[in-house]
Amino acid sequence: MRELVGFVARALVDNPEAVTVDETEQEETLLLELRVAQPDLGKVIGRQGRTARAIRTLLTAVADQERKVRLEIVE
Repeated sequence: MRELVGFVARALVDNPEAVTVDETEQEETLLLELRVAQPDLGKVIGRQGRTARAIRTLLTAVADQERKVRLEIVE
């Protein structure tokens, strides 16, 4: 999951070296925190959050049935 989010985010931004994804386990939820450079934040979120919603949809499709995945985009 972590690699998938990193791959998609690096493809979207101008500064792929600044992309980091942190992974945290919480009971039955996997929390992924995506950090990008400040100028690239809008590219990852997209207009009205469409790009972020698409990334979350990908994660839901790939996730296990027993575990939920949550993506947070951190400034």
